[in-house]
Amino acid sequence: MAATHAEESATDFGRNVYRNKGGPHGLGDPDDKTLRRVEIEVTIPKKMRDIARQEKCTKEVEDFTNCCKESSLAMVIKCRPFNTALWDCLGRWYNDKEFRELCTQKYLEERSEYRRTGLTKKQRNRLGTTGF
Repeated sequence: MAATHAEESATDFGRNVYRNKGGPHGLGDPDDKTLRRVEIEVTIPKKMRDIARQEKCTKEVEDFTNCCKESSLAMVIKCRPFNTALWDCLGRWYNDKEFRELCTQKYLEERSEYRRTGLTKKQRNRLGTTGF
């Protein structure tokens, strides 16, 4: 039997364009561990920067922030060593393969939870604090 036009267009170029339409809330399969290109190139590196800035390089961030607050217009010159130290720390974590894998797993867990519940991490935190 011949495939309909809708069936043919659903698998254009050998890929399933309805891949992210399954799951309990129509947001994709919660157990799917494949990553899209934008997740690999944008979302996970952003998560890595955020975690490195908040958890790994806290001293460097604090030193740079204090320097910037203390020296208004001269901060470009005065805070250069602190900025270099901050970028070195962030770069060290950004190039760490184990850290990238850890951030990827955290992202996959968050995405899976979102697909399972239909709630973002921010929405879950808000609901958790209100007691509903």
